[in-house]
Amino acid sequence: MSPLNDRADRAGRTAIAGSATGGAAAAVQDLDRLILLGIAADLHRRTRLRDGGTHDPGAVAQDLGAVPRHRWIPGHWLAALHEHGLAGRDAAGGYHGLRAPRRAELTEARARMESARAALGYPAELADLMLRSLRELPALLRDEVGVQALLYPDGEPGTAEAVYRGNLISRYLNAAAAEVLRDLAGRTGRPLRILELGAGIGATTADLLPALDGRPVEFYLFTDLSPFFLDAARRRFGAGFLRYALLDIARDLPRQPGELDLVVAATMAHNAPHVGRLLDRIAALLAPGGRVLLIETVREHPQSLTSMPFALSTADGPPERHDARAGTTRTYLRREEWLAALEGSGLRVDVDLPRRDDPLTALSQRLFAATR
Repeated sequence: MSPLNDRADRAGRTAIAGSATGGAAAAVQDLDRLILLGIAADLHRRTRLRDGGTHDPGAVAQDLGAVPRHRWIPGHWLAALHEHGLAGRDAAGGYHGLRAPRRAELTEARARMESARAALGYPAELADLMLRSLRELPALLRDEVGVQALLYPDGEPGTAEAVYRGNLISRYLNAAAAEVLRDLAGRTGRPLRILELGAGIGATTADLLPALDGRPVEFYLFTDLSPFFLDAARRRFGAGFLRYALLDIARDLPRQPGELDLVVAATMAHNAPHVGRLLDRIAALLAPGGRVLLIETVREHPQSLTSMPFALSTADGPPERHDARAGTTRTYLRREEWLAALEGSGLRVDVDLPRRDDPLTALSQRLFAATR
């Protein structure tokens, strides 16, 4: 890997200096187990799976009162429960043998969640989100409560900040990403032109902007699908070289081929129906030597099962996928698939972090930077 990979890794390590990472894998497992046991308890209590028979996911969704657009989610949960040995599945796709967690198990999992949260540097808001999402499963499935209300209680971004910024892996990745930007700024002979896709609450933006201090910038275009995030970003970051625009990556991208120095997509490129086609369009926007900077999850952990599927549901059900995820309910591409997609779009991968032997890999979030 390139010298830039080493410098970005050092910047990330500096950002989390003093934090113990050796127990990351065990902590992730504890958070995952809490959610799995909570879902299993809810399904055993409220569906026909408690009778010991074999039932298809559609019948389970009916028992739960899921609205049509969320009817795919109980099947997604059952697949995860089967993968982790909490339910059986027959050759026809029916589920049986759902294990009902004991009260003592749930109590222990709740206690272990607190130490796991602290070990991973997650603020208390994340624990609150996990427990609240388990309590609200019936209302979420019936569309009586939206996942946005859980992430932004009373319209405040504190919980979302905990998920996307205020934790160990986000601090590492954002600091490494800022080093990639500093390197690019030092190599570019003209004012920078930057586009951020799906910038959301600006969790990554907030760490990238300081890397531009004292650098000539023509514009930094902050985009998102929602006016809510644009309004919040205007209040947080102000104007100057920052511009703001609504943009849906599934429908349109700016039409200035070969003009951008950097395209940033933090925890959002997986939303594209076909990641390879999105990267082709991004590559076409880049000037020679321009970069794309991605922060992506490369494995769906059970701890996100009570939130992410609801955020992804469309009016017609599960999100539309036409790449390697077609025909599945997979949310994310694997690391190897991202690397292949970047290279397939004519982009040279310069940064791929954390390193394979780093305990942080247990969190399954990565930084990719690639150059046209």
